[in-house]
Amino acid sequence: MTIQTAKLSDPAVRAFVAALNSHDREAFMSLLAPDATMSDDGSDRDLADWIDQEIFSTHGHMDVDNESNGGRSLLARYSNDTWGEMRTRWSFTVDGDGRISRFETGQA
Repeated sequence: MTIQTAKLSDPAVRAFVAALNSHDREAFMSLLAPDATMSDDGSDRDLADWIDQEIFSTHGHMDVDNESNGGRSLLARYSNDTWGEMRTRWSFTVDGDGRISRFETGQA
C-alpha cells in the first residue's frame, strides 16, 4: 500500500518526494546541500547529470511503499520514461540545516 507523500515522516525526504513527483526542479534543487552527493546501485554518480537523466527529462515518479529509519529510508516503486517502473530503495543523509547531503538509490 502506497504511503501518501504528505504522510512521510522526515520533512526533507517528504519535500524531496513531493518536488520529484511534481517535476519542480527549483524546489528539488533547494533541498540539496551545496556539496550533495548521490549513488545509484552502489556507484557514485554526477548528481546534476543523474537528476536530469533519471528525473526531470524522463518524468520520474516515486510511489513510496514503506519507510524506516525515521523516514530516511524508503522502499518505492520508481518509474520514468527510460526504465519504466522498478522497485527501488532510497536512503537519505540530512545535514544540520535540514538539507539532503547525500542520497543513495538502487534496485530493491
